[in-house]
This record gives sequence, C-alpha cells and structure tokens, in this order.
Amino acid sequence: METRLLPALAATPEGQEAEAILRACVHCGFCTATCPTYQLLGDELDGPRGRIYLIKQALEGGEVTGKTQLHLDRCLTCRSCETTCPSGVRYGRLADIGRKFVEDRVGRNAIEATRRSALRRGLLSRPLFRAALTMGRMAKGFLPRSVAASIPGARNAGAWPAARHRRQMLIPQGCVQPSLAPSIDAATARVLDRAGISALAVDDGGGCCGALSLHLSEHDEAKALARRNIDAWWPHVERGVEAIVVTASGCGVTVREYDQLLAHDAAYAAKAKRISALTRDPVEIVGAEWTKLLPQIDRARTSLTVAFQAPCTLQHGMKIRGQVERLLAGAGFTLVPVADAHLCCGSAGTYSILQPELSRRLKANKLEALQAHRPDVIASANIGCITHLASGTPLPVRHWIELVDDATSNARDAAERPATVRDEATAG
Repeated sequence: METRLLPALAATPEGQEAEAILRACVHCGFCTATCPTYQLLGDELDGPRGRIYLIKQALEGGEVTGKTQLHLDRCLTCRSCETTCPSGVRYGRLADIGRKFVEDRVGRNAIEATRRSALRRGLLSRPLFRAALTMGRMAKGFLPRSVAASIPGARNAGAWPAARHRRQMLIPQGCVQPSLAPSIDAATARVLDRAGISALAVDDGGGCCGALSLHLSEHDEAKALARRNIDAWWPHVERGVEAIVVTASGCGVTVREYDQLLAHDAAYAAKAKRISALTRDPVEIVGAEWTKLLPQIDRARTSLTVAFQAPCTLQHGMKIRGQVERLLAGAGFTLVPVADAHLCCGSAGTYSILQPELSRRLKANKLEALQAHRPDVIASANIGCITHLASGTPLPVRHWIELVDDATSNARDAAERPATVRDEATAG
C-alpha cells in the first residue's frame, strides 16, 4: 500500500512503524472473512481492511471525525485478521497507533473521558478493585439479574507449594485476577511443583501488564507499567529464573511484546527484550514437562466432557493453537468440537463495558458454539474470557490449568485443594 504520512509523523518511531505495516497490506480482503465485528455489522469500515484505510487516511493528514473513532473503537483487537493475513500485516499494533493518533485529534466528551479514566483507575488499583468486587458480591442478591450474573463468586485458591526445587519460575500477580480467581495462579504453582519446578509469586512492586492502558490509548502509562514490572521481576531474572509464567493469555501476549513497546527506550530496551524472551504461557511449560505429569493423572478425575474456548490472545496473539486441547485430551478429558473457534467471545479487556451490545452478541454466539455438544465444563486460558463467559451460562467456566491441577492432585493434597470442577459440575 502506497503511503504519504505527515512529515512530522513519518520522522517518529511510531510513524515509521505504522508506515511499514501499512505498506505490507495488499488490499486482499481475506481478513474481513474472519473479523467478528464485520460479521456482525457487515460494514467494510468495521473490518480490518476498512479500518486500515481509516488509519492511513488519518496518518496522512486526512479528516478524522467521531465516526472514524467509532469504527476504531468497535475493533476488539482480537487479531484474528493477523492469523488470516497472507502478508503478515501486524494489524493489532497498527490499531493501537491509529487509535492513539485519532484520539489525540478528536478527543472524548466529558462523560466518555470520565468513564474511561474511572475504568483504568479502578482496574489498575488492586485494592480498589478488590473492595468494589467485595461490595458487589455482598450486594449481589439485590442487584438486577444481568448485573449480578457478571459478578463472579469467591473462590478458594488452595495451598501454594513452598519453594523446594532447584528449578524456579516466576508467576506475576497482575491486577484483577488475584481478586477474581486466585485459584488459577495457585493451581499453576501446584502443577509446576509436581513437575519439579518451584513457582515464585511475584507481588512486590509489580501489577498490571499494561494492556489495559495500551488499548485505551494511554501509551505512556502502558510503558510506565511495563517498566515497573521489569524492575520488580529483574532481581529474579538476575538470580536465574527459567521463565516468567503469565497465567492470563491476555497479559501474556502483552508481556511478550514488551520488547516492541520499549524498543526505543534506551534504559529498558535490553531488559524488555530479555523479559519478552523469558515469558511463557502455562501450556508451554506444562507441555514440555508432560512426561513427568502424565503418570500422576488420576483418570477417575478426567471423565468430564470439556469445551475449550481458545482466547484470541492465545491463538492469534501468541500463535499458540491446539496445545491445550492436546494436553487435556491426553489427560483423558473428552474434548467436544467448537464451531467458529477462531472468533472472539466479546470480552476483549474493557470492550464488554465500552461496547456492551456488540459484546453481548459475541458472547451469545460463543456460548451457543461452546454448549452445542452439552459439555460438563467450559475451559479457557484467560481471566477476562472466563469471567465474561461465566456471566452467561450455568456451566462451570474454569482455566484449563485448574482441570490439570485437579487431575494430578494426590490423596495427600486433596484436602487442601479448592472445590474442583467435578464438584461444581455435579452440584450444577
């Protein structure tokens, strides 16, 4: 694609990056076939190709309006188009650059600006989020059904194994997951422990990965959060931890791209590159250690039928496809087919709050596909997807690592583990 970016923009690192991405696009339109919002709305401007044209027009100095912003806001940044694109266009990165550029010119009205600021502040602050969640749970019986359904119940994390192995890995705590589902990190730590790896919970100084701020066009804030995490994790890196295991795929894809986010930061570029190289999704670690874990599986605990929802950040962002399904099937779970598995569930960070109607339609479509073969449980790999889907179904919705944790729990630690998926499925 031929480009004529504004000279001042073309001289910046972001402008040069955007120009390279734009020039890779060959207008083929393959991306529209796999774009969730294009499928719902049927508008070229609500598909990747149309949005690329809008961004190109903006970066070249063309008129930008609230309508331009609306079409970009409707993008889930699911990156399904990247999986489809034969030219390797990095659409997700272009969307972040384009949204920021348009926002700087169009702005937001006072109500929308306040709402977005409140979302960031509330979700980035673990104490604020935990307090709000606690109050929501207490008031759940008095809230409208649709609101109450979006508030997950409290879940016991179970015991976190003591560090006793020579091999060590980090599990960063993040922002909302420790409050919503502390069981996920604890389950990961137990599974790693059974594989001969000690998982260290890193909570001092770290926090949100930066994805929330990045996708809400607060790029400086996202970079500051990335630097804060690097500072918190770096002493452990220097002591030789093997990996940084990020248990939410939405966070994992962002941390894996710290090297891109901080590429032009002289003080942090090298460290960011190292952090990105160390970052792993749990399935990569569990898959590599599977021969140690397989003999520990109790087949009596794997007779459940599972529908796996592959988060966009896992399959399109990190390009990890089919690995979770293979592990669960290998453990003895029965995996059911899921139609249109490449499509987004509609969670997408704050998308479910900022674009509620589109998000509800996507959730309904995803749940219809997941429940078509009457599974006992829905599994996923991202806390946002888990919470979003759980609000629309009576079925248990859990992180897949919790299923593996339950299946490999022995009699000694069974009393300490939290309620299992089997317990919930039976109770339901």
